[in-house]
Amino acid sequence: MSSSNSPTPPSDADRERRALRRSLLRLTPPARAAADLTLEPLSCCGPKVPAGGTCCGGGAARRRPDWLLWGSAAFFMLGLAGHFLTGAPGWLHIFGHTCYEMLVRTWWSLGLGIVAVAVIGRVPSELVAALLGRSGSLNGLLRAVAAGVALDLCNHGILMVGMSLYKRGASLGQTVAFLIASPWNSLSLTLILASLIGWGWMGMFILLSIGVALITGWITERLVAAGQLPTNPNAVLLPAGYRKGPALRGVLRSLKPSVENYSRLAMEGLGGSRMVLRWILFGFVLTGLLRAFVPETWFEHAFGPTLGGMFLTLVATTLLEVCSEGSSPIAADLLTRAHAPGNAFVFLMAGAATDYTELLSLRATTLSWKASLALPLISTPQVLLIGWLINHYSH
Repeated sequence: MSSSNSPTPPSDADRERRALRRSLLRLTPPARAAADLTLEPLSCCGPKVPAGGTCCGGGAARRRPDWLLWGSAAFFMLGLAGHFLTGAPGWLHIFGHTCYEMLVRTWWSLGLGIVAVAVIGRVPSELVAALLGRSGSLNGLLRAVAAGVALDLCNHGILMVGMSLYKRGASLGQTVAFLIASPWNSLSLTLILASLIGWGWMGMFILLSIGVALITGWITERLVAAGQLPTNPNAVLLPAGYRKGPALRGVLRSLKPSVENYSRLAMEGLGGSRMVLRWILFGFVLTGLLRAFVPETWFEHAFGPTLGGMFLTLVATTLLEVCSEGSSPIAADLLTRAHAPGNAFVFLMAGAATDYTELLSLRATTLSWKASLALPLISTPQVLLIGWLINHYSH
């Protein structure tokens, strides 16, 4: 064979190119470039994480303290201590007695509310949507109102449940209707109210409150459909052929009795209720301060069956964080002693319509002032009109 047919040996440049190609295919740097390249470990956000930092934050993640929660809790505990303190100033005694009264009246309802929040957290969003019905429909609003009337909790416990339902997919209209129908329409409070004002007035108040809840919920749903109020980002669409039975059995299995499971449920309930608990404690403290520094006689003589007395009732019940157990006897006094049944209805309903705890909790849950202010702006005119009509025709 001639020398012209023999293969030409590769040059140095060819050998370097082939070595580089093989190195790239193996995802390792070539030997001669190893000193110039450094491979950094991968992180979730790209660049290397600094020491002591986080993968996405550029610094150690720190949770800000909840000053409202812990501050309100501190003042509330101070009030409880003042209740048992002998020789305390008059204002501290009144403040402490109010805090103690709030605790005694609401501990069971708050506890049941925390349990309900934990259980609802185990319920799939699809099941909540199936139980509450289609949002924007009369059937869905009727189911929300029925759930509010059926639950035997005070307004603070109901508030926790309502916020949990919104997080699980209930529409804004259903949430509002649930809250308005709930605060004093539970079985135990119905019996208390009937014993104080009679079955006739009690039945009328319940029917009127259900009407206000349905109308407010329906108007809210129409405003959401028109784009004037935000939709619930947690809303879910039920898949075709969805069945509630298997989902209910799954929820029951998740509630199996065990120390570990119940401990986890307790932590989930406390965590889910934290946003509402801060405002409840704040409301308790504010109520104690109002009772301590505002003369009681001023309240006793200011309310009567007049427009001024009714508006004053609205203002007072907005500022005073009166639990539903406490609102029933006060409403009975307005009806029997002040002879102002319309004011009694306003006092009962305004706790749901204008209560600042509910407004602030709705704002924190929906992240929208428009959504939270829709509750008083839609329901309060109805409540005042009904209260005026009751006062007018009862005399």
